[in-house]
Amino acid sequence: MTYNFDPNRWYENEKAALKARYQAGELSAQEFEAAIDDLDRRYDEMLDRLDGTYQIPT
Repeated sequence: MTYNFDPNRWYENEKAALKARYQAGELSAQEFEAAIDDLDRRYDEMLDRLDGTYQIPT
């Protein structure tokens, strides 16, 4: 099975969506910064979970 998830691409897509919402006036500057902080936290947590390779038990 191939797992083609790209966390960097996911992050950039999510960040672009937040930026578009901010520019459209849907988010205040404070809400935008909080959303980016939350996105950064989620991204770091995801990388921690994805770190390493799958090992077949011996």
